Amino acid sequence: MAIFALGINHKTAPVALREKLAFSPEQVPEALQQLSATLRLADAVILSTCNRTELYFSGDAEQSEQVLHWLAQFHQLNLTELQQHLYLYRDQDAVQHLMRVSAGLDSLVLGEPQIFGQVKQAYNQSRQAGTINPQFERLFQKTFSVAKEVRTETDIGANAVSVAFAAVTLAKQIFGKLEKVRVLLIGAGETIELVAKHLAEQGAKHLSVANRTYERAESLARQFDAQVLTLSQVPARLVDADIVISSTASTLPIVGKGMVEQALKLRKHKPMFLVDLAVPRDIEQQVAELEDAYLYTVDDLQSIVVQNLNNRQQAAEQANVMIASGAADFQQWLQLQDKADWLRDYRQRCEQVKAELLVRAQNQLAAGQDPEKVMAELATKLSNRLMHSPTRAIRQLLQSDQPEASELVKVLVDL
Repeated sequence: MAIFALGINHKTAPVALREKLAFSPEQVPEALQQLSATLRLADAVILSTCNRTELYFSGDAEQSEQVLHWLAQFHQLNLTELQQHLYLYRDQDAVQHLMRVSAGLDSLVLGEPQIFGQVKQAYNQSRQAGTINPQFERLFQKTFSVAKEVRTETDIGANAVSVAFAAVTLAKQIFGKLEKVRVLLIGAGETIELVAKHLAEQGAKHLSVANRTYERAESLARQFDAQVLTLSQVPARLVDADIVISSTASTLPIVGKGMVEQALKLRKHKPMFLVDLAVPRDIEQQVAELEDAYLYTVDDLQSIVVQNLNNRQQAAEQANVMIASGAADFQQWLQLQDKADWLRDYRQRCEQVKAELLVRAQNQLAAGQDPEKVMAELATKLSNRLMHSPTRAIRQLLQSDQPEASELVKVLVDL
């Protein structure tokens, strides 16, 4: 079976399409079960982040077409429109793509570390769903090993940057010093935690954290001496925020145009800077229409990201060499598995011949035939049956006029 990688990312599709194709954490188990039960895929992994939705699976060409149709149907999208933004990699290209993604080489911010944890989470979800078999087990373990090697042996992670860092960098460019700026963080996941860390490093002291789960917000707020809010308090407290940065797993917007418009009136039109790091969006895109609201999405951060690329290009070239080597190692392992299958099949056929002829000999003995003749016939038939295919293959090999044929035959027949 071939290995496939099918998906879209920030390079091939706008955020409007990416948010439609995103899988929520609650959807992933059901989707994996459908891929396994309906399409009969032996292996399936779904990676869904702000910047990409990708399916890694094993199967044949026909199944890859079926997965494409299933993906469009699952999200109720037009197949023709979706195909314009999709990429499909196979075998070695798919393996290298997975390794590049895991090492942060295919991220919006080159070398960002969050994607490694997201790939591991996707892998663990698939293990729990039972859609990881030995081939993919080996593939992902090799991928994690290569990604760690890239992280530790190159400067790809030097001066760590991410979408979160880009958001904070932009905020600092707009406000200058952040000591007196009031920041509202919506969400309490890994991205918001990283945003809070970068804000603290840049001197921000007035942070509030709003989250659906109060306990999680409280845990995060404790690290940065921040206030804790529930999501229901956001509309009333929005008026106090100079900066709003949101990243949740909500399937519907949390901050609407009317909510921001009301807050701006109470702020007497003092500007508000908003960054939406979520896919699907946490902040309605119509907020950008408001005169004193400055809304940025993950796509808008691209210009900041570009500034950080130059410092990492050399490290990326080193990483690509490591990834090519890692992918070659995995390919070699696959080939060894194929050869091991051939050997196993050959031994099984020999065992079947032995068992068949042994039963025949036992029946002859039970019928009272001469034991010496029965044993002689058994030996002759067994050797003839076992030698027939190898002898034919050796004859063809010797007739091929290949220089190394004779030496190979000597090794095969132990001469």
